[in-house]
Amino acid sequence: MTFTLATWNINSVRLREALVSRLLTQEMPDILCLQECKSPVEKIPLQTFQALGYGWCVARGQKGYNGVAILSKRPLEDAGGHDFADLGHARHVSARLENGVTIHNCYVPAGGDIPDRELNVKFGQKLDYLTRMRDWCRAETPQKAILVGDLNIAPREDDVWNHKALLKIVSHTPIEVDHLNALMDAGGWVDITRKDIPAGQLYSWWSYRSPDWDAADKGRRLDHIWATPDIATAAHSSRILRMVRGWDQPSDHAPVFATFDL
Repeated sequence: MTFTLATWNINSVRLREALVSRLLTQEMPDILCLQECKSPVEKIPLQTFQALGYGWCVARGQKGYNGVAILSKRPLEDAGGHDFADLGHARHVSARLENGVTIHNCYVPAGGDIPDRELNVKFGQKLDYLTRMRDWCRAETPQKAILVGDLNIAPREDDVWNHKALLKIVSHTPIEVDHLNALMDAGGWVDITRKDIPAGQLYSWWSYRSPDWDAADKGRRLDHIWATPDIATAAHSSRILRMVRGWDQPSDHAPVFATFDL
């Protein structure tokens, strides 16, 4: 089975239904994982996506916040979800393909603005979430698995526009990177995007606050596609669709793609 998978923080699937449809029509990924859907599951516009050939969906939702969904042209079965930091948030869902590959779609908490858990409860929640994900990987030893999503951390120096300037900015602080690396190590995860594109500046997010995001190009790579070692070599053709950030009324994230020959 060969399939192309994309992950995209859509920042409201109902508000940006037309953008999702445009991506599905133009790029035709076999599987699209969405984060920050901001919708109860029953209000996700599934009929629109089904009309485009995406007949399967597994999702976890809540009103106005968070929410994750996996849309697929290929049969999926719901493989559950975890509330890793006991926050009561819809931040993880998993689905299993007919070939036995499990896809985990995650939306890690952003962590607020102050990188200090004593001063900012949201930052503590983010670190706890990553720790619980790490512990889950250690206990489960995932195999034939793909983990994607907005992990809200840009781990490498070339994953941000200015490494030194962002060392004290949430999403690139050393403690966050250490927690993300511990999660990667626990599952043996391979960063597929960086496997395919090993060098150079690479971003998937540009702030709404920038009056000209494209010219300023102060981006961060917050969105990831990982795979377990047993299938990582089957992945190829990674890309970030930067142009989508320039569509009308866009999400501040661009979709990330990879293809798997399994």
